[in-house]
Amino acid sequence: MASSSEKGESRGRGFAGMDKERQRQISSQGGKAAHQKGTAHEFDSEEAREAGRKGGMVSGGRRRAREATVNEAPRERQEQEEREEESMGHASGSEGSNAPAGH
Repeated sequence: MASSSEKGESRGRGFAGMDKERQRQISSQGGKAAHQKGTAHEFDSEEAREAGRKGGMVSGGRRRAREATVNEAPRERQEQEEREEESMGHASGSEGSNAPAGH
């Protein structure tokens, strides 16, 4: 009789090697025991909202919003610097030029 590894099948070991129904039974028992013991975590609406927000951020659901925010700051800074350079150049004539003074 050939083993599952000889057939090219991989079932895993321990919990991963069990069939899905047996995994469900064990998981269910663990959840029930935690609730009886009082150590099970239950999300309140605020925690659930925060978890959903974080999940959306990780999954890329808000990628465009993040990229826009990240890309916006350097563009605004560059535009501000350009406005400052223009205002300095107009106010004092040729102050912004590279020509030596008096020429």
